[in-house]
Amino acid sequence: MRLILITLTALLLATVVGLGATWMTTTRGTEIGALTIGAWTARPRTGTADVDPYSRATIVRNGELPIGTGDGVAFTATTDDKKKALDGRCDVIVSGVTPPARFWTLTLYDRKGHLVANSLARYGFTSQEIVRQSDGSFEIRIASRSRAGNWLPTGGIERYALMLRLYDTPVGVATRTQRDAPMPTITTAGCS
Repeated sequence: MRLILITLTALLLATVVGLGATWMTTTRGTEIGALTIGAWTARPRTGTADVDPYSRATIVRNGELPIGTGDGVAFTATTDDKKKALDGRCDVIVSGVTPPARFWTLTLYDRKGHLVANSLARYGFTSQEIVRQSDGSFEIRIASRSRAGNWLPTGGIERYALMLRLYDTPVGVATRTQRDAPMPTITTAGCS
């Protein structure tokens, strides 16, 4: 009887640990096959047949439709370049250039993956509508209050994520460094 009780306890404990680890992995993602450049992270294999099982489970759980490798790649950022979490009450500046791409979008999401509600109904920018400097670089201010130039409102939420999608780009599985793919910098300028 004691052996059966110990066996059942061990099986229950193993089930709880296994399901908990799976839930954590599908909620927070994994670093398997991840490409990190500065504060930006992409998982270029998610749109291929070579996707790892954890990323596949995350895609199913979130209901995402990943960008296929031949179409482009999506980078996300939840921190600035100094690893400070992106805070909707602070001014955050995304500046510089993007890797070569036919088209790109920069979108603001809450930490659950939903667009951030704001009075302007402005959720992001595209490469076609952004105001650029004479050298081709740009600066986007992400803040709760109105700013001159390229301004993206946060609605004052506490935490958010940025997603930079590059379409028809050479950036992908073979990319490894900032030199291969010059990503925009993310800087926290100050808090309200």
